[in-house]
Amino acid sequence: MDARIASAWALLPDYLGQHVLLSVTALAIGLAVGLSLAVIGVWSARLRWLLLTVAGLIQTIPGIALLALFYPLLLALSALTERLFGVKFSALGFLPSLLALALYSILPILRNTVTGILGVDDAVKEAARGVGMTQAQRLFKVELPLAMPVIMAGIRTAAVWVIGTATLSTPIGQTSLGNYIFSGLQTQNWVFVVFGCVAAVVLALVVDQCLALVERGFARRKMWLKLAGAAGLAVVLLASLVVGPSRGVGTYVVGGKPFIEQYILAALMDQRLENAGLQATARGGLGSTVIFDALSAGEIDAYVDYSGTIWTNFMHRRDNASHKQVLADVGAWLKKTRHIEMLGPLGFDNAYALVMRRDQAERLHIRSIADLVPYAAKLSIAGDYEFFARPEWKAMRAAYDINFRRTREMQSTFMYKAVADGEIDVIAGYTSDGQIAQYDLVVLDDPKQALPPYDAVLLISPRRADDAKFRHALAPLIGHISTKMMQQANLAVSRDRNQETPEQAARELWQKIDMK
Repeated sequence: MDARIASAWALLPDYLGQHVLLSVTALAIGLAVGLSLAVIGVWSARLRWLLLTVAGLIQTIPGIALLALFYPLLLALSALTERLFGVKFSALGFLPSLLALALYSILPILRNTVTGILGVDDAVKEAARGVGMTQAQRLFKVELPLAMPVIMAGIRTAAVWVIGTATLSTPIGQTSLGNYIFSGLQTQNWVFVVFGCVAAVVLALVVDQCLALVERGFARRKMWLKLAGAAGLAVVLLASLVVGPSRGVGTYVVGGKPFIEQYILAALMDQRLENAGLQATARGGLGSTVIFDALSAGEIDAYVDYSGTIWTNFMHRRDNASHKQVLADVGAWLKKTRHIEMLGPLGFDNAYALVMRRDQAERLHIRSIADLVPYAAKLSIAGDYEFFARPEWKAMRAAYDINFRRTREMQSTFMYKAVADGEIDVIAGYTSDGQIAQYDLVVLDDPKQALPPYDAVLLISPRRADDAKFRHALAPLIGHISTKMMQQANLAVSRDRNQETPEQAARELWQKIDMK
Protein backbone atom coordinates (compact mmCIF):
# COMPACT_ATOMS: atom_id res chain seq x y z
CA MET A 1 0.00 0.00 0.00
CA ASP A 2 1.13 3.56 -0.78
CA ALA A 3 2.81 5.01 2.32
CA ARG A 4 0.62 8.11 2.15
CA ILE A 5 -2.59 6.07 2.04
CA ALA A 6 -1.42 3.89 4.93
CA SER A 7 -0.54 7.01 6.92
CA ALA A 8 -3.91 8.58 6.16
CA TRP A 9 -5.80 5.48 7.34
CA ALA A 10 -3.74 5.33 10.52
CA LEU A 11 -4.66 8.91 11.39
CA LEU A 12 -8.37 8.58 10.56
CA PRO A 13 -9.62 7.38 13.99
CA ASP A 14 -8.05 10.31 15.83
CA TYR A 15 -8.96 12.96 13.24
CA LEU A 16 -12.51 11.69 12.71
CA GLY A 17 -13.17 11.19 16.41
CA GLN A 18 -12.10 14.71 17.31
CA HIS A 19 -13.93 16.19 14.33
CA VAL A 20 -17.20 14.50 15.32
CA LEU A 21 -16.82 15.39 19.00
CA LEU A 22 -16.23 19.05 18.13
CA SER A 23 -19.09 19.19 15.61
CA VAL A 24 -21.64 17.48 17.84
CA THR A 25 -20.83 19.65 20.85
CA ALA A 26 -20.96 22.85 18.78
CA LEU A 27 -24.26 21.83 17.20
CA ALA A 28 -25.75 20.99 20.60
CA ILE A 29 -24.85 24.45 21.91
CA GLY A 30 -26.17 26.04 18.71
CA LEU A 31 -29.44 24.15 19.12
CA ALA A 32 -29.88 25.23 22.72
CA VAL A 33 -29.13 28.88 21.96
CA GLY A 34 -30.90 29.03 18.58
CA LEU A 35 -34.14 27.44 19.81
CA SER A 36 -34.19 29.62 22.94
CA LEU A 37 -33.68 32.81 20.95
CA ALA A 38 -36.32 31.75 18.43
CA VAL A 39 -38.91 31.20 21.17
CA ILE A 40 -38.16 34.68 22.51
CA GLY A 41 -38.18 36.17 19.01
CA VAL A 42 -41.65 34.97 18.00
CA TRP A 43 -43.15 37.04 20.83
CA SER A 44 -41.69 40.35 19.63
CA ALA A 45 -41.28 41.53 16.03
CA ARG A 46 -38.59 44.08 16.92
CA LEU A 47 -36.57 41.62 18.96
CA ARG A 48 -36.97 39.01 16.21
CA TRP A 49 -35.54 41.42 13.64
CA LEU A 50 -32.60 42.24 15.91
CA LEU A 51 -31.79 38.58 16.63
CA LEU A 52 -31.93 37.56 12.96
CA THR A 53 -29.81 40.55 11.94
CA VAL A 54 -27.09 39.81 14.49
CA ALA A 55 -27.08 36.09 13.60
CA GLY A 56 -26.88 37.01 9.91
CA LEU A 57 -23.93 39.34 10.52
CA ILE A 58 -22.04 36.59 12.35
CA GLN A 59 -22.63 34.33 9.38
CA THR A 60 -20.94 36.82 7.04
CA ILE A 61 -17.63 36.56 8.93
CA PRO A 62 -15.34 34.07 7.14
CA GLY A 63 -15.09 30.85 9.12
CA ILE A 64 -11.32 30.85 9.51
CA ALA A 65 -11.38 34.50 10.68
CA LEU A 66 -14.06 33.77 13.29
CA LEU A 67 -12.07 30.81 14.55
CA ALA A 68 -8.84 32.83 14.73
CA LEU A 69 -10.47 35.74 16.56
CA PHE A 70 -11.55 33.58 19.48
CA TYR A 71 -8.03 32.44 20.39
CA PRO A 72 -6.55 35.81 21.51
CA LEU A 73 -9.83 36.70 23.24
CA LEU A 74 -9.87 33.47 25.24
CA LEU A 75 -6.14 33.72 25.94
CA ALA A 76 -6.65 37.15 27.50
CA LEU A 77 -9.66 35.89 29.45
CA SER A 78 -7.67 32.91 30.72
CA ALA A 79 -4.90 35.22 31.95
CA LEU A 80 -7.49 37.41 33.68
CA THR A 81 -9.22 34.51 35.45
CA GLU A 82 -5.84 33.18 36.56
CA ARG A 83 -4.94 36.54 38.13
CA LEU A 84 -8.32 37.05 39.77
CA PHE A 85 -9.32 33.53 40.81
CA GLY A 86 -6.25 31.37 40.29
CA VAL A 87 -8.12 29.42 37.59
CA LYS A 88 -6.66 28.95 34.12
CA PHE A 89 -8.20 27.22 31.11
CA SER A 90 -6.89 26.16 27.71
CA ALA A 91 -7.49 28.79 25.05
CA LEU A 92 -5.98 26.71 22.23
CA GLY A 93 -7.78 24.15 20.14
CA PHE A 94 -11.13 22.85 21.31
CA LEU A 95 -12.66 25.82 23.15
CA PRO A 96 -12.20 28.59 20.53
CA SER A 97 -13.25 26.15 17.80
CA LEU A 98 -16.33 25.14 19.78
CA LEU A 99 -17.49 28.70 20.42
CA ALA A 100 -16.93 29.82 16.82
CA LEU A 101 -18.75 26.82 15.36
CA ALA A 102 -21.62 27.16 17.82
CA LEU A 103 -22.09 30.77 16.71
CA TYR A 104 -21.97 29.67 13.08
CA SER A 105 -24.75 27.15 13.64
CA ILE A 106 -27.25 29.54 15.23
CA LEU A 107 -28.58 31.35 12.13
CA PRO A 108 -30.25 28.45 10.25
CA ILE A 109 -31.69 27.05 13.48
CA LEU A 110 -32.97 30.45 14.62
CA ARG A 111 -34.35 31.43 11.22
CA ASN A 112 -36.12 28.14 10.52
CA THR A 113 -37.58 27.89 14.02
CA VAL A 114 -39.03 31.39 13.77
CA THR A 115 -40.33 30.68 10.26
CA GLY A 116 -41.83 27.36 11.32
CA ILE A 117 -43.63 28.74 14.39
CA LEU A 118 -44.95 31.83 12.57
CA GLY A 119 -46.09 29.59 9.72
CA VAL A 120 -48.49 27.57 11.87
CA ASP A 121 -52.07 28.08 10.66
CA ASP A 122 -53.87 30.85 12.56
CA ALA A 123 -56.96 28.67 12.81
CA VAL A 124 -54.96 26.06 14.74
CA LYS A 125 -53.62 28.71 17.09
CA GLU A 126 -57.16 30.07 17.62
CA ALA A 127 -58.46 26.58 18.36
CA ALA A 128 -55.73 26.15 20.99
CA ARG A 129 -56.78 29.41 22.61
CA GLY A 130 -60.38 28.27 22.48
CA VAL A 131 -59.69 25.21 24.62
CA GLY A 132 -58.01 27.40 27.24
CA MET A 133 -54.30 26.81 26.52
CA THR A 134 -51.84 29.36 27.85
CA GLN A 135 -49.26 30.96 25.56
CA ALA A 136 -46.57 28.56 26.78
CA GLN A 137 -48.87 25.55 26.31
CA ARG A 138 -49.72 26.64 22.77
CA LEU A 139 -46.01 27.01 21.98
CA PHE A 140 -44.83 23.66 23.32
CA LYS A 141 -47.88 21.49 22.63
CA VAL A 142 -49.07 22.91 19.30
CA GLU A 143 -46.75 25.34 17.52
CA LEU A 144 -43.35 23.65 18.03
CA PRO A 145 -44.59 20.13 17.11
CA LEU A 146 -46.21 21.47 13.92
CA ALA A 147 -43.09 23.50 13.08
CA MET A 148 -40.67 20.58 13.58
CA PRO A 149 -40.28 19.66 9.87
CA VAL A 150 -39.16 23.24 9.11
CA ILE A 151 -36.96 23.34 12.25
CA MET A 152 -35.32 20.04 11.27
CA ALA A 153 -34.46 21.51 7.85
CA GLY A 154 -32.60 24.29 9.65
CA ILE A 155 -30.82 21.80 11.89
CA ARG A 156 -29.72 19.84 8.80
CA THR A 157 -28.27 23.00 7.26
CA ALA A 158 -26.50 23.90 10.51
CA ALA A 159 -25.05 20.40 10.85
CA VAL A 160 -23.56 20.46 7.35
CA TRP A 161 -22.16 23.96 7.91
CA VAL A 162 -20.58 22.97 11.21
CA ILE A 163 -19.00 19.78 9.85
CA GLY A 164 -17.57 21.66 6.88
CA THR A 165 -16.31 24.66 8.86
CA ALA A 166 -14.76 22.42 11.52
CA THR A 167 -12.05 21.52 8.99
CA LEU A 168 -10.78 25.12 9.36
CA SER A 169 -10.01 24.69 13.07
CA THR A 170 -6.54 23.20 12.45
CA PRO A 171 -4.65 26.57 12.46
CA ILE A 172 -5.78 27.25 16.05
CA GLY A 173 -4.66 23.85 17.29
CA GLN A 174 -7.81 21.71 17.10
CA THR A 175 -7.34 18.30 15.53
CA SER A 176 -9.95 17.58 12.86
CA LEU A 177 -10.28 16.21 9.34
CA GLY A 178 -8.84 19.57 8.30
CA ASN A 179 -5.43 18.30 9.46
CA TYR A 180 -5.35 16.15 6.32
CA ILE A 181 -6.11 19.16 4.12
CA PHE A 182 -3.79 21.71 5.70
CA SER A 183 -0.81 19.37 6.02
CA GLY A 184 -1.47 17.88 2.59
CA LEU A 185 -1.47 21.29 0.89
CA GLN A 186 1.77 22.28 2.61
CA THR A 187 3.59 19.02 1.88
CA GLN A 188 2.06 18.51 -1.58
CA ASN A 189 0.57 15.26 -0.33
CA TRP A 190 -2.52 15.21 -2.54
CA VAL A 191 -3.59 11.85 -1.09
CA PHE A 192 -4.04 13.60 2.27
CA VAL A 193 -5.94 16.49 0.68
CA VAL A 194 -8.35 14.18 -1.16
CA PHE A 195 -8.66 11.90 1.88
CA GLY A 196 -9.60 14.81 4.14
CA CYS A 197 -12.11 16.26 1.67
CA VAL A 198 -13.78 12.90 1.03
CA ALA A 199 -13.93 12.05 4.74
CA ALA A 200 -15.55 15.41 5.56
CA VAL A 201 -18.05 15.06 2.69
CA VAL A 202 -19.00 11.51 3.66
CA LEU A 203 -19.46 12.50 7.30
CA ALA A 204 -21.63 15.48 6.32
CA LEU A 205 -23.75 13.34 3.96
CA VAL A 206 -24.28 10.59 6.55
CA VAL A 207 -25.31 13.07 9.24
CA ASP A 208 -27.52 14.97 6.81
CA GLN A 209 -29.35 11.80 5.72
CA CYS A 210 -29.88 10.70 9.33
CA LEU A 211 -31.36 14.09 10.13
CA ALA A 212 -33.46 13.86 6.94
CA LEU A 213 -35.04 10.65 8.30
CA VAL A 214 -35.94 12.49 11.52
CA GLU A 215 -37.35 15.37 9.46
CA ARG A 216 -39.54 13.02 7.41
CA GLY A 217 -40.62 11.32 10.61
CA PHE A 218 -41.98 14.62 11.93
CA ALA A 219 -43.54 15.53 8.58
CA ARG A 220 -45.29 12.14 8.18
CA ARG A 221 -45.76 11.58 11.90
CA LYS A 222 -43.94 8.25 11.69
CA MET A 223 -42.12 7.35 14.88
CA TRP A 224 -40.04 4.64 13.25
CA LEU A 225 -38.45 7.20 10.88
CA LYS A 226 -37.51 9.41 13.82
CA LEU A 227 -36.02 6.45 15.67
CA ALA A 228 -34.12 5.27 12.58
CA GLY A 229 -32.56 8.70 12.08
CA ALA A 230 -31.70 9.06 15.76
CA ALA A 231 -30.19 5.56 15.80
CA GLY A 232 -28.02 6.43 12.80
CA LEU A 233 -26.74 9.56 14.52
CA ALA A 234 -26.04 7.57 17.69
CA VAL A 235 -24.03 5.01 15.72
CA VAL A 236 -21.90 7.76 14.11
CA LEU A 237 -21.26 9.42 17.46
CA LEU A 238 -20.51 6.25 19.41
CA ALA A 239 -18.28 4.79 16.68
CA SER A 240 -16.28 8.03 16.51
CA LEU A 241 -15.87 8.17 20.28
CA VAL A 242 -14.85 4.50 20.48
CA VAL A 243 -12.10 4.73 17.85
CA GLY A 244 -10.91 8.25 18.73
CA PRO A 245 -9.62 10.62 19.85
CA SER A 246 -6.63 8.44 20.62
CA ARG A 247 -4.52 11.03 22.45
CA GLY A 248 -5.10 11.50 26.12
CA VAL A 249 -4.83 14.72 28.09
CA GLY A 250 -1.69 15.68 29.94
CA THR A 251 0.67 14.74 27.07
CA TYR A 252 3.63 16.80 25.92
CA VAL A 253 2.54 19.01 23.02
CA VAL A 254 4.89 19.96 20.18
CA GLY A 255 3.87 22.80 17.88
CA GLY A 256 4.64 23.60 14.28
CA LYS A 257 3.96 26.36 11.76
CA PRO A 258 2.19 25.79 8.41
CA PHE A 259 4.99 24.80 6.03
CA ILE A 260 6.86 21.62 5.14
CA GLU A 261 9.95 22.21 7.26
CA GLN A 262 7.87 22.79 10.38
CA TYR A 263 5.87 19.59 9.87
CA ILE A 264 9.15 17.67 9.63
CA LEU A 265 10.63 19.32 12.73
CA ALA A 266 7.44 18.79 14.74
CA ALA A 267 7.43 15.12 13.74
CA LEU A 268 11.12 14.85 14.66
CA MET A 269 10.55 16.29 18.15
CA ASP A 270 7.47 14.13 18.61
CA GLN A 271 9.53 11.02 17.77
CA ARG A 272 12.37 12.03 20.11
CA LEU A 273 9.95 12.45 23.00
CA GLU A 274 8.20 9.16 22.25
CA ASN A 275 11.55 7.37 22.17
CA ALA A 276 12.33 8.84 25.58
CA GLY A 277 9.13 7.34 26.96
CA LEU A 278 7.21 10.62 27.00
CA GLN A 279 3.71 10.64 25.54
CA ALA A 280 3.69 13.40 22.95
CA THR A 281 1.48 14.84 20.28
CA ALA A 282 2.21 17.31 17.48
CA ARG A 283 0.01 20.26 16.56
CA GLY A 284 1.00 21.56 13.17
CA GLY A 285 -0.27 24.36 10.98
CA LEU A 286 -0.31 27.07 13.68
CA GLY A 287 0.24 30.71 12.70
CA SER A 288 3.34 32.59 13.92
CA THR A 289 1.51 34.69 16.50
CA VAL A 290 -0.77 31.88 17.66
CA ILE A 291 2.09 29.44 18.23
CA PHE A 292 4.25 32.00 20.04
CA ASP A 293 1.41 33.04 22.36
CA ALA A 294 0.54 29.38 22.93
CA LEU A 295 4.12 28.62 23.98
CA SER A 296 4.17 31.60 26.34
CA ALA A 297 0.90 30.48 27.92
CA GLY A 298 2.04 26.85 28.25
CA GLU A 299 -0.54 25.62 25.73
CA ILE A 300 2.26 23.89 23.83
CA ASP A 301 5.59 22.73 25.25
CA ALA A 302 8.09 23.22 22.43
CA TYR A 303 8.47 24.34 18.84
CA VAL A 304 11.12 25.60 16.46
CA ASP A 305 11.04 29.30 15.63
CA TYR A 306 13.49 31.54 13.82
CA SER A 307 15.60 34.27 15.39
CA GLY A 308 14.67 36.82 12.71
CA THR A 309 10.95 36.26 13.26
CA ILE A 310 11.23 36.95 16.98
CA TRP A 311 13.64 39.86 16.34
CA THR A 312 11.24 41.69 14.00
CA ASN A 313 7.73 40.50 14.93
CA PHE A 314 7.92 40.41 18.71
CA MET A 315 10.97 42.43 19.75
CA HIS A 316 10.23 45.03 17.03
CA ARG A 317 13.92 45.43 16.28
CA ARG A 318 14.83 47.02 12.96
CA ASP A 319 18.59 47.37 13.36
CA ASN A 320 21.10 45.11 11.64
CA ALA A 321 23.08 42.69 13.78
CA SER A 322 25.20 39.56 13.39
CA HIS A 323 23.87 36.02 13.85
CA LYS A 324 25.63 35.80 17.21
CA GLN A 325 24.25 39.10 18.48
CA VAL A 326 20.70 38.35 17.32
CA LEU A 327 20.77 34.94 19.02
CA ALA A 328 22.07 36.42 22.27
CA ASP A 329 19.54 39.25 22.34
CA VAL A 330 16.64 37.00 21.35
CA GLY A 331 17.50 34.44 24.05
CA ALA A 332 17.77 37.11 26.74
CA TRP A 333 14.52 38.81 25.67
CA LEU A 334 12.57 35.55 25.63
CA LYS A 335 13.77 34.66 29.12
CA LYS A 336 13.13 38.10 30.60
CA THR A 337 9.78 38.98 29.05
CA ARG A 338 8.07 35.63 28.41
CA HIS A 339 10.04 33.18 30.61
CA ILE A 340 10.62 31.08 27.49
CA GLU A 341 13.79 28.98 27.39
CA MET A 342 15.79 28.94 24.17
CA LEU A 343 17.33 25.48 24.26
CA GLY A 344 19.65 26.47 21.43
CA PRO A 345 20.05 26.81 17.63
CA LEU A 346 19.57 23.66 15.55
CA GLY A 347 22.44 24.51 13.24
CA PHE A 348 20.73 25.86 10.13
CA ASP A 349 18.95 29.04 9.16
CA ASN A 350 15.74 29.47 7.19
CA ALA A 351 15.90 33.07 6.07
CA TYR A 352 13.51 34.97 3.88
CA ALA A 353 15.22 35.65 0.55
CA LEU A 354 14.21 36.84 -2.90
CA VAL A 355 14.37 33.96 -5.37
CA MET A 356 14.27 33.94 -9.19
CA ARG A 357 14.64 31.51 -12.06
CA ARG A 358 18.32 31.09 -12.79
CA ASP A 359 18.00 31.70 -16.54
CA GLN A 360 16.07 34.94 -16.02
CA ALA A 361 18.52 36.19 -13.39
CA GLU A 362 21.48 35.43 -15.65
CA ARG A 363 19.83 37.05 -18.67
CA LEU A 364 19.24 40.27 -16.70
CA HIS A 365 22.61 40.01 -14.85
CA ILE A 366 20.83 40.01 -11.46
CA ARG A 367 22.81 38.62 -8.55
CA SER A 368 21.47 40.68 -5.68
CA ILE A 369 18.40 42.63 -4.59
CA ALA A 370 20.25 45.82 -5.54
CA ASP A 371 20.63 44.49 -9.12
CA LEU A 372 16.89 43.75 -9.18
CA VAL A 373 15.79 47.32 -8.41
CA PRO A 374 15.90 48.73 -12.01
CA TYR A 375 13.70 45.87 -13.28
CA ALA A 376 11.28 45.52 -10.35
CA ALA A 377 8.62 47.90 -11.73
CA LYS A 378 8.03 45.47 -14.60
CA LEU A 379 8.11 42.29 -12.48
CA SER A 380 5.68 40.50 -10.19
CA ILE A 381 6.51 39.11 -6.77
CA ALA A 382 4.76 36.48 -4.65
CA GLY A 383 5.06 35.74 -0.95
CA ASP A 384 3.38 33.61 1.65
CA TYR A 385 0.31 34.82 3.53
CA GLU A 386 2.43 36.63 6.13
CA PHE A 387 5.29 38.13 4.17
CA PHE A 388 3.77 41.36 2.84
CA ALA A 389 2.43 42.25 6.28
CA ARG A 390 5.73 41.55 8.03
CA PRO A 391 8.37 44.14 8.98
CA GLU A 392 10.93 42.42 6.74
CA TRP A 393 9.02 43.44 3.61
CA LYS A 394 8.84 47.07 4.75
CA ALA A 395 12.51 47.05 5.73
CA MET A 396 13.57 45.64 2.36
CA ARG A 397 11.50 48.17 0.42
CA ALA A 398 12.92 51.01 2.51
CA ALA A 399 16.53 49.82 2.21
CA TYR A 400 16.46 49.34 -1.57
CA ASP A 401 13.62 51.68 -2.57
CA ILE A 402 12.21 48.79 -4.58
CA ASN A 403 8.67 48.58 -5.96
CA PHE A 404 7.21 45.70 -7.95
CA ARG A 405 4.51 45.85 -10.62
CA ARG A 406 2.37 43.40 -8.72
CA THR A 407 2.39 41.52 -5.40
CA ARG A 408 0.57 38.24 -4.87
CA GLU A 409 -0.03 36.16 -1.76
CA MET A 410 0.18 32.40 -2.30
CA GLN A 411 0.36 29.16 -0.41
CA SER A 412 4.09 28.81 0.20
CA THR A 413 4.08 25.32 -1.31
CA PHE A 414 3.02 26.62 -4.73
CA MET A 415 5.34 29.62 -5.00
CA TYR A 416 8.37 27.70 -6.24
CA LYS A 417 6.44 25.96 -9.00
CA ALA A 418 4.85 29.29 -9.99
CA VAL A 419 8.20 31.06 -10.39
CA ALA A 420 9.72 28.04 -12.16
CA ASP A 421 6.83 28.06 -14.67
CA GLY A 422 7.17 31.81 -15.26
CA GLU A 423 3.80 32.71 -13.74
CA ILE A 424 5.63 34.86 -11.16
CA ASP A 425 8.98 36.62 -11.68
CA VAL A 426 10.24 36.75 -8.08
CA ILE A 427 9.21 35.03 -4.86
CA ALA A 428 10.01 35.57 -1.20
CA GLY A 429 11.30 32.07 -0.55
CA TYR A 430 13.09 30.29 2.29
CA THR A 431 16.80 29.53 2.06
CA SER A 432 16.49 26.03 3.55
CA ASP A 433 13.77 24.93 1.12
CA GLY A 434 14.87 22.08 -1.13
CA GLN A 435 12.64 23.27 -3.97
CA ILE A 436 15.18 25.98 -4.76
CA ALA A 437 17.52 23.26 -6.02
CA GLN A 438 14.69 21.16 -7.43
CA TYR A 439 13.58 23.93 -9.81
CA ASP A 440 17.09 25.35 -10.41
CA LEU A 441 16.30 28.69 -8.82
CA VAL A 442 18.78 31.26 -7.54
CA VAL A 443 18.78 33.13 -4.21
CA LEU A 444 19.59 36.84 -4.54
CA ASP A 445 22.18 38.37 -2.22
CA ASP A 446 21.15 41.01 0.31
CA PRO A 447 24.15 43.38 0.43
CA LYS A 448 22.39 45.91 2.69
CA GLN A 449 21.34 43.18 5.13
CA ALA A 450 17.74 44.39 5.15
CA LEU A 451 16.61 40.89 6.13
CA PRO A 452 17.83 39.71 9.55
CA PRO A 453 19.42 36.28 10.20
CA TYR A 454 16.94 33.46 10.74
CA ASP A 455 18.68 30.80 12.78
CA ALA A 456 16.32 27.95 13.66
CA VAL A 457 16.06 27.84 17.46
CA LEU A 458 14.31 25.31 19.71
CA LEU A 459 12.06 27.02 22.27
CA ILE A 460 10.74 25.50 25.50
CA SER A 461 7.63 26.74 27.31
CA PRO A 462 7.95 28.19 30.85
CA ARG A 463 6.22 25.18 32.40
CA ARG A 464 8.81 22.77 30.91
CA ALA A 465 11.92 24.85 31.64
CA ASP A 466 12.83 22.64 34.62
CA ASP A 467 11.70 19.35 33.10
CA ALA A 468 15.07 17.57 32.82
CA LYS A 469 13.75 14.48 31.00
CA PHE A 470 11.95 16.61 28.43
CA ARG A 471 15.00 18.78 27.80
CA HIS A 472 17.29 15.74 27.64
CA ALA A 473 15.10 14.12 24.96
CA LEU A 474 15.33 17.19 22.70
CA ALA A 475 18.92 18.23 23.43
CA PRO A 476 20.52 15.97 20.73
CA LEU A 477 18.88 18.14 18.05
CA ILE A 478 20.80 21.25 19.08
CA GLY A 479 23.57 22.13 16.63
CA HIS A 480 23.21 18.94 14.60
CA ILE A 481 20.96 19.86 11.65
CA SER A 482 22.81 21.51 8.78
CA THR A 483 21.17 23.60 6.06
CA LYS A 484 21.95 20.85 3.53
CA MET A 485 20.29 18.19 5.72
CA MET A 486 17.19 20.36 6.09
CA GLN A 487 17.04 21.06 2.36
CA GLN A 488 17.21 17.34 1.62
CA ALA A 489 14.45 16.59 4.12
CA ASN A 490 12.27 19.34 2.64
CA LEU A 491 12.89 18.09 -0.88
CA ALA A 492 12.13 14.48 0.07
CA VAL A 493 8.62 15.51 1.10
CA SER A 494 7.90 18.12 -1.56
CA ARG A 495 9.23 16.59 -4.76
CA ASP A 496 6.83 15.51 -7.51
CA ARG A 497 5.15 12.09 -7.18
CA ASN A 498 6.52 11.96 -3.65
CA GLN A 499 5.45 9.13 -1.36
CA GLU A 500 7.37 10.29 1.69
CA THR A 501 5.56 11.73 4.70
CA PRO A 502 7.01 14.30 7.14
CA GLU A 503 7.22 11.50 9.71
CA GLN A 504 9.39 9.39 7.39
CA ALA A 505 11.55 12.40 6.52
CA ALA A 506 11.95 13.09 10.26
CA ARG A 507 13.15 9.53 10.88
CA GLU A 508 15.67 9.79 8.05
CA LEU A 509 16.84 13.15 9.37
CA TRP A 510 17.41 11.62 12.81
CA GLN A 511 19.46 8.80 11.28
CA LYS A 512 21.76 11.41 9.76
CA ILE A 513 22.00 13.23 13.10
CA ASP A 514 22.67 9.98 14.93
CA MET A 515 25.51 9.13 12.53
CA LYS A 516 27.32 12.45 13.08
